[in-house]
Amino acid sequence: MKNRYLDLIEKNQIASVTTYKLKEKEKDGTETEKEIKRELDSFQIGDTIEVHQRILEGSKERIQIYSGVVIARRGAGTREMFTVRRIVQGEGVERTFPVHSPKIARLVVKRTGKVRRAKLYYLRDRVGKATRLRDRKKGVIEMEGSGKEKEPATAE
Repeated sequence: MKNRYLDLIEKNQIASVTTYKLKEKEKDGTETEKEIKRELDSFQIGDTIEVHQRILEGSKERIQIYSGVVIARRGAGTREMFTVRRIVQGEGVERTFPVHSPKIARLVVKRTGKVRRAKLYYLRDRVGKATRLRDRKKGVIEMEGSGKEKEPATAE
């Protein structure tokens, strides 16, 4: 069980990580400092996401994109981690990222997957089309009493 003081500390730490400072050198030699806010989409297990990771090479900084399916999520607060799996040249590659890492510039959800498990480790044994997941429908509401689904009304 967590202490409420630990909760407050973690919330402050998470808030401090949502923005990061970036130093850029102009052509004339002057240095400017920008403050950039991280864009993190909410994601779930089974979603296909793109992780935009900041990589330092000497004094230069670039963004590298790692895209794949989220197969696991664990931890809570600042310790929360997620594992992304993708296929590279016929070989499965998994990578674990901290959710609140300052190295992650952006998380983009490309596709939502419908799954009934908390961990998708069974995808490791599957090959080819068997690794596909069904799409989760957005905005579908079930009507009370009947087994039918109804699309939500859109205001125009």
